[in-house]
Amino acid sequence: MSSFLEYLIEFKNKRILVLGDVMLDSYIRGDVHRVSPEAPVPIVSFKNREERLGGAANVALNLVALGALPFLCSIVGNDDEADRFLNEASKNNIDTLGVLRSARRQTTVKTRIIGNNQQLLRVDKEQTDDIDSDLEIQLLDRIQKLVEKQHFDALIFEDYNKGVLTPKIIQQVIELCRIHNIPTAVDPKKDNFLEYRNVTLFKPNFKELKEGLGLDFSFEKGATFENAVTQLQKQLNAKLIFVTLSEYGVYIQSEDKGAYIDAHRRAIRDVSGAGDTVIAVATMGLVAGMGAFEIAELANIAGGLVCEKSGVVSIALDELKSELVRLAL
Repeated sequence: MSSFLEYLIEFKNKRILVLGDVMLDSYIRGDVHRVSPEAPVPIVSFKNREERLGGAANVALNLVALGALPFLCSIVGNDDEADRFLNEASKNNIDTLGVLRSARRQTTVKTRIIGNNQQLLRVDKEQTDDIDSDLEIQLLDRIQKLVEKQHFDALIFEDYNKGVLTPKIIQQVIELCRIHNIPTAVDPKKDNFLEYRNVTLFKPNFKELKEGLGLDFSFEKGATFENAVTQLQKQLNAKLIFVTLSEYGVYIQSEDKGAYIDAHRRAIRDVSGAGDTVIAVATMGLVAGMGAFEIAELANIAGGLVCEKSGVVSIALDELKSELVRLAL
């Protein structure tokens, strides 16, 4: 118990670079009293609109809640949505010197229409093709200057397949981090799954593991699953493979052994943003010097906590401490 709390103290003021796809999550809320005469759809009487940081920016929010100092690197459009995104980031103490604006890109916005506390529709405004070579050069230059000027304790790749993380960006940033002895953690998606070679921690979920390796099997503790993880670890040469398994908990494999950690019993309300919380907490555990099993245990607890809440939210350090006390871990 004491060792976990001692590690949490080490989270404070750690400097983490978060690189990846960012977005605005927009929520339009209202009441529904009738169906439209124009089509068989509900009419939502508008009450309010709220915008929150999403994607890699939500990972940065989680880092702030854990006491860290996040620096965000990404590309947004030269549009009103980018203005609102940058303003929201500033209000939440997220450094955005690494965020580039381009008239050739569109800021991603996911708008959810909610009536009577139920989501009725989602409208996505986004651009998902890879950034062009000129933007790759600009972003790499910005990242290199930040790394050379600041001392970073870790870098997180947050991949949502929206075009910022190209193979060139991934490979050159991993090499830059190797030169500067910066640990790297990855929250992947399918498109660039096998591009993240030589990283410190690679965190797919079970679905991403199967899709990334081109395999199809149901989860069951044992050889089939563990052989898939070993195959992935060999292909990526990653120090840690950390697989989230939803209601089955998590599995972590280091260079010499693997371990399953069961999920704690929870009243699940919303799984949105749980992956962002898990990668943030796992990375903080990594830089605090925790062992593989401890990293997985702590991130598993944090991921479960966030699933008890509605919407995309962060887990504060005090909440994590209280839960460790409750579980007597």
